[in-house]
Amino acid sequence: MNWPAWGTLAAVAVVAVGIHWLRRRKLNFSVVTLIALAAGIPIGLVARDHVEYVDPIGKIYINILLACVAPLILVAIVSSVTSLGSLAKLRSIGLRSIFWLLLSNALGVVLALGLGLAFQPGSGVHDKLGGAETDVLQNSVQHFTQVVVGFFPTNVVENFRANDIVPIILIAVVLSVAYLSLVERKPEQVRPFRDGAQALQLVIFKAVGYVIRLTPYAIVALTATTVGTSADLGKQFWSLAGLLALTWGACFLHTYVVNGVLVRVFANVSPTAFFRKVFPAQLTAFTTQSSVGTLPVTTDQLTRKVGVHPEIAHFTAPLGTTIGMPGCAGIWPVLIAIWGLNAYDIHYSPRDYLMLAMLGVVVSIGTAGVPAAATVAAATVFAAAGLPLEFVAVTIPISTIADMARTMTNVTAAAASATVVARQTGLLDDDIFAGRADFVDLADATDLPIEDPFPTTAGLVPAETRELANT
Repeated sequence: MNWPAWGTLAAVAVVAVGIHWLRRRKLNFSVVTLIALAAGIPIGLVARDHVEYVDPIGKIYINILLACVAPLILVAIVSSVTSLGSLAKLRSIGLRSIFWLLLSNALGVVLALGLGLAFQPGSGVHDKLGGAETDVLQNSVQHFTQVVVGFFPTNVVENFRANDIVPIILIAVVLSVAYLSLVERKPEQVRPFRDGAQALQLVIFKAVGYVIRLTPYAIVALTATTVGTSADLGKQFWSLAGLLALTWGACFLHTYVVNGVLVRVFANVSPTAFFRKVFPAQLTAFTTQSSVGTLPVTTDQLTRKVGVHPEIAHFTAPLGTTIGMPGCAGIWPVLIAIWGLNAYDIHYSPRDYLMLAMLGVVVSIGTAGVPAAATVAAATVFAAAGLPLEFVAVTIPISTIADMARTMTNVTAAAASATVVARQTGLLDDDIFAGRADFVDLADATDLPIEDPFPTTAGLVPAETRELANT
């Protein structure tokens, strides 16, 4: 009888009962989630390796979240794009989204280079290459040509099974473009396509809402497992601990300073209010370590709280789970490269650093928003830059802990990019951002017909108008 493991499970169950009690008292969802995070840390510290009965709880939650992603992206993009009314508007949104997502990652690369060269992590280690196995990492390397080819779907069922975000987005966009090209000539014949997409969106969004309610309960198990199974850092403990601290510092600087400047200057909104509104998505990303799994929360906060129009939120945010990714594809590869160069006493010229920075931006196109994606991204960057994969192998013990901050950075960057794109295209509702208007959730607005009676607002309706419609 594994009594320590059963004791860990019992502790998680007791916390779950407390969370249920707090939810019944209508305590703020973000506060409850923070309490769940705080409760999971001491459980993990006490349990250590005895989390085998708790681990499946977190994995089941992640699996359910990931199962929602493919249908959510497909129906959200199809429903949103078909409401645009023109191909020109779609081009504008798409190009702007890609630009801001890539710019966010480029800023992350520059930030990591600056911090890495200033603090010089890895100095004084004086280690020698050949002490770590890299065979597994060799299989993780993706050449850029493979990444580009992977953008295009070959088997729709397989793309949905693997949650290949870019192919799913391409499928949704192609279907939407076909609709927009036909609606002007044969509106009555293609009208069922749009109505069906909106009806399907109602059902899927409602189902996703059920899953999101489970987040605080799952976070207890996820946090306990992460803390309990954190590997020993070995002989390089202090050096890797310093690298971890620098990574967290860079991620938090990018999350709150870089994105704060972007939303203030280019979206003309208060950074403090913006971060308060997207906090549930940040917290979910921090604990689940999956940008894709956090996507339902991200789009929900963008539409309901920030005031980003659904056609932007459901296009830019999903794109941000595979393009940009400043935490995983920008900050992490650059910092561990600098750490490895110092730790193994390898000379690197300014030209080499410039190439490393360029590769960090390029590889961010196609990085999967799932746990451990940063390891794949780093291995790909290092292979292309001619750096030893051993750098990545040695830092794997801290990668899980670093992934918490990295994922939060990825999700915040996607949310900030969506907000900027919404402002530039005139699709950011200041009344919703300021709390003067409500977002009309189609799944809740049962009195409204499926066909949107407010086509110019497409779901963003002032509170008084919504009340009038419901009467």
